[in-house]
Amino acid sequence: MSTPLVLMDAASLYFRAFYALPESMTAPDGTPVNAVRGFVDTIAKVITDRKASRLVACLDADWRPEFRVAALPSYKAHRVAQDAPDGEEEVPDTLTPQIPIILDVLDALGIATAEAEGYEADDVIGTLAARETEDPVEVITGDRDLFQVVRDEPTPVRVLYLGRGWAKAELIGPEELAAKYALPVTDAGRAYAGMAVLRGDPSDGLPGVAGIGEKTAAKLISEFGSLEAVLTAVHDGRDRKLTTRARTALLNAQDYLAAAPTVVNVATDAEVVLDRSDEVPAAPVDPDRVAELTRRWGLGSSVPRLVAALERR
Repeated sequence: MSTPLVLMDAASLYFRAFYALPESMTAPDGTPVNAVRGFVDTIAKVITDRKASRLVACLDADWRPEFRVAALPSYKAHRVAQDAPDGEEEVPDTLTPQIPIILDVLDALGIATAEAEGYEADDVIGTLAARETEDPVEVITGDRDLFQVVRDEPTPVRVLYLGRGWAKAELIGPEELAAKYALPVTDAGRAYAGMAVLRGDPSDGLPGVAGIGEKTAAKLISEFGSLEAVLTAVHDGRDRKLTTRARTALLNAQDYLAAAPTVVNVATDAEVVLDRSDEVPAAPVDPDRVAELTRRWGLGSSVPRLVAALERR
C-alpha cells in the first residue's frame, strides 16, 4: 500500500499553534516559541500517525495575490496591517519572529518547503496535488477552502482538517464532503468551490450572494450540478427549478459572481519551487545545527520528538 505525499498548509498550522499554546513558552532570551513548538509537534504527529513518506511544508509567497485583489478588491482587505508598506498582513507581533525560526528548523532537519511567486500556499497545495500521479495525497490544514482539492482519481486526495484540533481531526474525501454539505459526490471538490462562491466567506472578504446562505448554496449546486449551470439557469427563464427569489439574488450579484471564482478556486498550474526533495529524511541533514537551534530557542522536547519520529520511519 502506498504511503501518502503530505502537503502541509504551513501558515494555517503555525497560526493555529500560536493561538493554541501559551506565549509563556519562550526561548532563553524571552522570545516566544509557542508557534514553533506547536508546528514542530504537528509535523512529528503527521510523520508518526499518517505514515508520511513524502512531506512538503507549503508556504505563502504572496498571502494576498494581485490577480485575486484585481478580481475582488475586498479580498482579505480587512487583514492588511494599518500603515504597513506593500499591504503586509497583520500578524501578531510575537508570531512574526517565530516564522524564520520555523524555516530554520525545517531546513536543518531536511524537510522540504515549497512556494510559488505571486501565489498563496493554497495554490502550491492545489498544484502539487493536481500533479501527483503515483501516491495518495493528504493535505493537512485548518482551512476549509482546501476541501475543493479532494478527489479519487488518478490518485486519492484527502484533506485532514484540523479545525477543532488534532484530537478531533476529520479526514475529508469526496464522500465525506458530499455528506457534510449535502453536495453531489461526483466532483465534490468542484461542487464545494461553487458552493463557497455563492455562500461567501467574511473571513476572506468574500461577501457571497445576499440572501443565499450555505444550505441554499449547497442545494443550488446539487440541483444544477455546478456553479456554471446555476449561472446559466439565471438567464434561462424556462428553467423552473430556480425560484424567483434566488434568480433575483443571483442577478443582483452578477459582478461579484463574475469575479469570485478567480478568488475562490485554487490554482493547479502555479510554478512551484521546492527547496529540496520531498522525501522525508531518515535523520536530520544537519544534526549539529538542529541541536544548536534547539538549545538557542529552548525548543524543549519538540525537536527531539520530531527527530525520533524521523528515525523510527
